[in-house]
Amino acid sequence: MATVTLDEIETLSVAALTRHGAAPWVAAEVARAVRRAEETGNVICGLYYLESYCLQLASGRVKGDVEPVVTRPRPGSVKADAKFGFAQAAFARALPEAIAAAKENGTASLAVAHAHTCTSLGYFTEQIAAAGLVGIGFTNASPVVAPPGGNKAVIGTNPMAMTVPGADAPVMHFDFSTSAVALGKITMAKAAGESIPSGWAVDAEGQPTTDPDAALKGALVSAGGYKGWGFGLMGEVMAAAMTGSVNSLDVGGLKLADGPPHGLGQFYLLLDPGTYTEAFDARVVRVVDAVAEQPGARIPGASRAEATVVQVGDELWGKLSKLG
Repeated sequence: MATVTLDEIETLSVAALTRHGAAPWVAAEVARAVRRAEETGNVICGLYYLESYCLQLASGRVKGDVEPVVTRPRPGSVKADAKFGFAQAAFARALPEAIAAAKENGTASLAVAHAHTCTSLGYFTEQIAAAGLVGIGFTNASPVVAPPGGNKAVIGTNPMAMTVPGADAPVMHFDFSTSAVALGKITMAKAAGESIPSGWAVDAEGQPTTDPDAALKGALVSAGGYKGWGFGLMGEVMAAAMTGSVNSLDVGGLKLADGPPHGLGQFYLLLDPGTYTEAFDARVVRVVDAVAEQPGARIPGASRAEATVVQVGDELWGKLSKLG
């Protein structure tokens, strides 16, 4: 295993992305997201994706040199057309306008349309919270989740995220797939020759399976059955329909080197916590304190461990170093 610093990860990511066609400012935004994923232990959204980013830049599946178009269709509504570029870049261009809209109106929405996969959705909602606003986000992805009782994928893992600001750091932060598990955990299990827990996926006949290969030929299932399915459908409506982006059904595998651009959507709500009441902080702290009193319990995102150095497999680090 190679021991690498976050600075080394970010520097390598910038070098690899620019070498494969990303504009310097775009590479910097994507590299910052890769760094943050590794910093918080979210390895599926970090260096794990860097090679595919580079291959897709080279093939033209993602546009690395486009300038997102930011508009404000209505006073509290901001749209960023990513032009089939990276979601991180489109969000960065639109965030200042969305924050201004939220502070002017109390509530605002930000639609990111026609974008590459955003990977970690919580990476974006925590930026909204850093401005003192509650951030809620939705996105869709390539089809990997079947409806309850079905065997054919219809929607993506379609995560949702929420970050609640506090005095010095978020007091609550969650980011999770509405599927029982992220697809990356199954692909990683297959690569490692390991089985997967029952309840993660079904095979091509719709039967539960612990074989990651059979799962990849079948479909994932929703977390919590019909309840998770409903949240996944909500994510599809918000990310695809509200932004005018593609349905999960129409997206190829997110890491495939070739093919049409992802064209996915993300949809964010930005809420000023002081719009309706002065009691917002007190009400949140009331819940946080009640949870903290219970040994072993915690609020999502509380006391998140953040690394300064991370362990990366020698083979992966060597491969990525060559890309840079």
